[in-house]
Amino acid sequence: MDRIASFTINHLDLMPGLYVSRRDAKGDCVTTTFDLRITAPNREPVVDTPALHTIEHLAATYLRNSEKKDDVIYFGPMGCRTGCYLVMFGNLDSEDVLDLVLEMCDFIIEFEGEIPGAAPEQCGNYQEQNLDMAKYYVKKYKDALVNDRHLVYPE
Repeated sequence: MDRIASFTINHLDLMPGLYVSRRDAKGDCVTTTFDLRITAPNREPVVDTPALHTIEHLAATYLRNSEKKDDVIYFGPMGCRTGCYLVMFGNLDSEDVLDLVLEMCDFIIEFEGEIPGAAPEQCGNYQEQNLDMAKYYVKKYKDALVNDRHLVYPE
């Protein structure tokens, strides 16, 4: 069996950043999957589940209401809990979505109130949320994006 592309990246060299994970095309339609790596894999603690769940709810809400909403296909957490995936229409690079991701970070950092979709009729695990920790992780992630600018996978 072929090894999937994300397993070919040396996670020991991966730092928090915004990476193109893959591009897929079918006919004229191209999609780009972005790796929003929040923590350094295997070196930093993973994002705790309640915070990651809150990040998912807030980021998806922001992205699907942004100016790029028609280009957003999916936003969700990685199983390893070191980041999230953002899938968008288009043959894109990290620089193409950096401002959008930074704006998404600001939305989460500044968010106050009830978490969108955190109700029993809207979410299968609505009580597992942690806004304060979501803000902590996203602030740390945004600082890494601004200061370190890891936008291409390490060789």
